[in-house]
Amino acid sequence: MDILALVLSIIGCINWGLVGLFQFDLVAWLFGGSGMLLSRIIYSVIGVAGLWCITLLFHRFRNVTENS
Repeated sequence: MDILALVLSIIGCINWGLVGLFQFDLVAWLFGGSGMLLSRIIYSVIGVAGLWCITLLFHRFRNVTENS
């Protein structure tokens, strides 16, 4: 699950980079616009993956303190 969440977060980061640099939303382009149901589902899944990746920070800190 961690790897899947990380991959989806990277995809989201690439999409936001394209939006920021070129005003090009790849997800909207691929799935028919940002308001389309499929695009909104993709945005939501990537958002949940980003939230899941927050837990990776705490796993890292927990492993560091356990090894100390």
